[in-house]
Amino acid sequence: MAFETIIYGVQDGIAEVRLNRPHRLNAVVQQLYDELGEALSLAEADRDARVLVITGEGRAFCVGADLKEHKAGRTAFERREYLRGEQVVCKRLLTLGKPVIAAVNGFALGAGAEIAIASDFVVMAASAKIGLPEISIGNFLGGGITYLLPRLVGLAKARELVFLGEQIDGHEAARIGLANRAFPDDGFLQCAREFAQKIASKAPFSMRLAKEQLNFAGERTFDAALTAELEGMMFCSTTKDWREGIDSFAEKRSPVFKGE
Repeated sequence: MAFETIIYGVQDGIAEVRLNRPHRLNAVVQQLYDELGEALSLAEADRDARVLVITGEGRAFCVGADLKEHKAGRTAFERREYLRGEQVVCKRLLTLGKPVIAAVNGFALGAGAEIAIASDFVVMAASAKIGLPEISIGNFLGGGITYLLPRLVGLAKARELVFLGEQIDGHEAARIGLANRAFPDDGFLQCAREFAQKIASKAPFSMRLAKEQLNFAGERTFDAALTAELEGMMFCSTTKDWREGIDSFAEKRSPVFKGE
């Protein structure tokens, strides 16, 4: 499928989306949200894609909304539909049946930060910057930030990031738990792909269940979590991948999972 605002491809079990408006530091317009949603559907349906990586073309991940290209005189409905586009994309990232890795190669601000935080993993180049400037410019947060951010960094740090709107680099983001890893700037994407490859080598059914139950654990009671885990263990034990895991352990070799 041909896209204009993103680049999409699959290789070695990794589906990769590159936000592709480098002349605007990958600032978001409606078309980008629409095409990103289409790419998520492609990755979801592709058995060869075990994990999804989102990164940015050029020197930024995404600097948020493209204010210069927003049309003047839009109706309230049109403005709401644009804003809802981000909400839809971020929810899709959170509920996609495959792990999503945001590889933050440069600035990730506003909607860019929100897309990254809605992903399952955030890896950042050491010099990359992530921040939430919305309150500083009289706007408000989107993409589920008020739900996700306190769960990642705690309420006190979430307040600090939101109210101050300061940008932090990859090392600081990893230190506070906002990012999983900070990699050197040189060779960053290769490091991000190697990280993705480690995840892609795991059992697809097991990953899908783990993602669902970890992401929404806060909405369940302990007993409900136990029941869901029991059902998950029973289901996985019926798959060929479960047998492959057992056999590979006994044979002292790396498992080769096929999603069967």
